[in-house]
Amino acid sequence: MPPKNKGGGAKGGGGGKGGGKSKGAEGGGDSSGKSSKGGTAVKVRHILCEKHSKAMEAIEQLKSGKKFNEVAAQYSEDKAKKGGDLGWMTRGSMVGPFQEAAFELQNSTINDPVYTDPPIKTVHGYHVIMVEGKK
Repeated sequence: MPPKNKGGGAKGGGGGKGGGKSKGAEGGGDSSGKSSKGGTAVKVRHILCEKHSKAMEAIEQLKSGKKFNEVAAQYSEDKAKKGGDLGWMTRGSMVGPFQEAAFELQNSTINDPVYTDPPIKTVHGYHVIMVEGKK
């Protein structure tokens, strides 16, 4: 089984976990719109917490076998309360560290998620991210 800790230093992008750009079209990526890794869009879910400790509690729940959407509904502090589902997001529409992590993750399911551990820090807080599809 692959490790569930794909959130560290992402390959192929600038920076790492620090900084981050404001949310919007200026999220980053190359000018061709297509990158060498992971396509141009991801179907993504996340758990967003203001505090690192709460994000780590959510990760512990996932490690104990709970479904990603159930943990997201309980722990996420954003508007995506419907199981953390953010839908399809394209390159350039996400903040830098979030985008890097999302495109590095392999596809998984809510029943057996592959997620970022440790959480990814952005200007919005700490994200536990999983990807359900790429195109």
